[in-house]
Amino acid sequence: QVQLAESGGGSVQAGGSLRLSCAASEYMYNANCMGWFRQVPGKPRGGVAVIDRIGATKYSSFVKGRFTISKDSAENTLYLQMDSLKPEDTAVYYCAAGKERRACYGANYDYLFSKWGQGTEVTVSS
Repeated sequence: QVQLAESGGGSVQAGGSLRLSCAASEYMYNANCMGWFRQVPGKPRGGVAVIDRIGATKYSSFVKGRFTISKDSAENTLYLQMDSLKPEDTAVYYCAAGKERRACYGANYDYLFSKWGQGTEVTVSS
């Protein structure tokens, strides 16, 4: 049973936008913290943005002001709106859910997330 499923990745030119979606089971959606992370092959996974149960958000410095994380309670769906995309945003983006509240104390506590999606690839060309 798939618990987290990302979609919305693709190719876009620099300056463009994409919206990623993460369909979650009800159990996952009600986790204390949900987030988006990304990874470039050969590099460590990095945090992008997190959102807690009540909707408070935190962002990594390199996406703040360009990306927006949000949730749709009716659809059990997590979103990542990505605007003003740059070539360095090229990566596989993962949705994750964590039980611990402290997972949302910052955008880089990936080790506190226990459930992960399969990822969706984003390519930004210059």
